[in-house]
Amino acid sequence: MILVLIDAARLARAGYVLAREGVLSLVSPAMVPPLARPGLRLARLIARPDAGTRAARLSAALSRLGPSYVKLGQFLATRPDVVGASVARDLEVLQDRMPAFGQTVAEQTVVDAFERPLSEVYAEFGPPVAAASIAEVHKAVVVERDGTRRTVAVKILRPGIERRFSADVATFRRIAAFAEKISAEARRLRLTTVVDTLGRSVTMEMDLRLEAAAYAELAENVKDDPDVHVPAVDWDRSAREVLTTEWIDGIKLSDRAGLEAAGHDLQNLARIVMQSFLRQAMRDGFFHADMHPGNLFVDAEGRLVVVDCGIMGRLGLKERRFLAEILYGFITRNWRRTAEVHFEAGYVPSHHSVEDFALAIRAIGEPIHSRSADQISMARLLSLLLEVTGLFDMKTRPELLLLQKTMVVVEGVARGLDPQLNMWTTAAPVVEDWIAQNLGPVGRLQQAGSGIGEVGRFVLDAPVLLTRAGRVVSQLDEATRNGLHLSPETLEGIGAAEARRAFWGNAALWVIAIALLLLALK
Repeated sequence: MILVLIDAARLARAGYVLAREGVLSLVSPAMVPPLARPGLRLARLIARPDAGTRAARLSAALSRLGPSYVKLGQFLATRPDVVGASVARDLEVLQDRMPAFGQTVAEQTVVDAFERPLSEVYAEFGPPVAAASIAEVHKAVVVERDGTRRTVAVKILRPGIERRFSADVATFRRIAAFAEKISAEARRLRLTTVVDTLGRSVTMEMDLRLEAAAYAELAENVKDDPDVHVPAVDWDRSAREVLTTEWIDGIKLSDRAGLEAAGHDLQNLARIVMQSFLRQAMRDGFFHADMHPGNLFVDAEGRLVVVDCGIMGRLGLKERRFLAEILYGFITRNWRRTAEVHFEAGYVPSHHSVEDFALAIRAIGEPIHSRSADQISMARLLSLLLEVTGLFDMKTRPELLLLQKTMVVVEGVARGLDPQLNMWTTAAPVVEDWIAQNLGPVGRLQQAGSGIGEVGRFVLDAPVLLTRAGRVVSQLDEATRNGLHLSPETLEGIGAAEARRAFWGNAALWVIAIALLLLALK
């Protein structure tokens, strides 16, 4: 009962903030049940007169509600199947900016994390340069054993954030469970799974050691890519609440004027951004899932520098093959093959018709080919594709939705640098290279080698499996040799169960008989 009251209070507060910031005023009365329409009229009365655009209203409301809601909004931007494509686009621009929590608190966090005085960890420790819902970043200086001074970026976890997130996510989970009980659409969208995914994502984000590991893995994957750089992690000065990385002196990709003034080739930068993301997703199966312009810099060497690895995405071989063949199928207008990929990946249930699904995909693909190349959006393509698959009982695939969301952002960044960028020409080398490596003769040989390895492992395990099977057969033979014997307790339990069933069966017959008698008397 206490939890119900707490959830009700939190919902009431959230409802008031959404109403006050004008978010609920955007909802059409026709889309809500009749009983809720008076509440919608009340929400319009208390809305701010200067609420602004829908994106501005959403951003203001979620920022007022706090870090948990900001993260929820950012996460829902990856789920157009839940909130709708237009709302998802508005949420994509949600800025994760919160007030700094103070220099004194940050310094104490460092002292507690390393159990040493601040001066022994950092020679200089400056004020915060950025603050978000999870953490804030400081500029600092470290002195190496040889006396070398090095500038670093120090990310510090916001105090008390784990407790607050835990409480809010628990509320989100209970609300989602209630929605699934009363709504078939909520069950199809698997809202509890959505909340669980959000909870796991935020939990991992709040352990900065995991972000450090993500930096290291991404850096290892792109070490041979000459046009991409990932800041190095200072492991000696990183802990659960503190992450220290190489400081980047670069120009943000959002600063177009600064990039032009520095003489950078914007068209080449657009190509690097797009191809780098596709290589991460398709070649490595591990991609930066928050590639907005604030997390992308260009250094003096003209390299793309990626920071903030708190949110990463993973794709298995099946998902990478799906992405490659989908893009290639649309490029070549092979609708049948594109449809077959969905069935082979297990995304569309087998009871549906491949031909019908191919027809639905053609309805998406043909209009694309009537446009010029610079008007075709791969992100929009994936969005439409996921909408169509909903008609064919394709269950929610969180990893593909995260991929789609990131592609939307990356495509926007690339086209911001070069509005005439031909996405297909830019993507083709990466896609074709992956297909040649994995679906061509070389890839087939590698798959065959993997299959032989699996067979070998099975052969090695076969004696153990046979021994276990023989033991089970012997035990079964011994148990049944003289018939099955049940213990007195088991027999007594069976008798009691039969007695209860007989009692209720007889009671039901008496009720029916009395009802029939009453009807006959009437």
